[in-house]
Amino acid sequence: MKYTTLPNTDIKVSKICLGTMTWGNQNTEAEGHEQMDYALDQGVNFWDVAELYPVPANAETYGDTERIIGTWFKKTGKRDQVVLASKIAGGGDYTAHIRSGGITGPNVIDAIDKSLQRLQTDYIDLYQLHWPNRGVNVFGVRDYPYQYSAKEAENHFGILEACQTLIKAGKIRHVGLSNETPWGTMKYLQTADDHNLPRPVTVQNSYSMIHRGYEVGMSEVSMRENIGLLAYSPLAQGVLSGKYLQGKKPEGARGTLWPRFIARYRGEGSEKAVERYLEIAQKHNLTLSELSLAFVNQLPFVTSNIIGATKMDQLKENINSIHVELSDEILKEINAVHEEIPNPAP
Repeated sequence: MKYTTLPNTDIKVSKICLGTMTWGNQNTEAEGHEQMDYALDQGVNFWDVAELYPVPANAETYGDTERIIGTWFKKTGKRDQVVLASKIAGGGDYTAHIRSGGITGPNVIDAIDKSLQRLQTDYIDLYQLHWPNRGVNVFGVRDYPYQYSAKEAENHFGILEACQTLIKAGKIRHVGLSNETPWGTMKYLQTADDHNLPRPVTVQNSYSMIHRGYEVGMSEVSMRENIGLLAYSPLAQGVLSGKYLQGKKPEGARGTLWPRFIARYRGEGSEKAVERYLEIAQKHNLTLSELSLAFVNQLPFVTSNIIGATKMDQLKENINSIHVELSDEILKEINAVHEEIPNPAP
């Protein structure tokens, strides 16, 4: 395994991060425990969860993924071997079963205690704001939604002040953002610097070979402000494994069970790009998953690459991508496809 540190901290994290959002829905508790056992044995010490999980989210399964991690901590006693990240859910109809009001200072205080109870731990290493209260172009929205309301804007000071209270209480160690824009990220950093509040150290945004929008604006913020990307959906919800090509519908796959989750990655342009990337992978004796993940692993603004799997063979292949080194020739071929079919997935 390869390691880095969370920016501006001394916390060592694996370049591969274990994603967990299927546990409690597509995966049982026992399967989640098996994945944690294997990942830790392979040197993956960084795990990401959210109070919202598992996905698809609903009132019946709310918090179950955190509970599965909590029972593993209790069973193994290995909490001290894991760097744990979780998130407070953003606002909207999708999270009405959790709470109202979106992300606010009081809601952060409320959410953390419930997460700690489910996780059976006293602290969370990295606590992230899952998505902004305001309307932004995430979750398949390509362009900025030009609808502004003063009520949507976050109270950046109040949220960071609540996080500072939690840090002083020992309940969280650091703060991270998620699904953020350059403006939102800089606003939090500026507020933190101006008021001596906790400075976000990471931002968890979608990034893959067919969705490289992070490179426009956000990558510069990452490099200049030292706020690392935690890349999620690096396989574009499985599309960049190639398993959905030619209209295939693999049994039990997320895109088969819930097509809307991968719809943003299934356009004509994406299909063509994935076919081209598959040709590159085969030419160089790699699987498409290995190629896709290795590309993300080597980016200078990426702190860790969040992989997720429902099957153990997928998990093993994904973790193994850390040992794949892409030559300049391969990178040139990837970028040639990107120039021809740039960011086909919104």
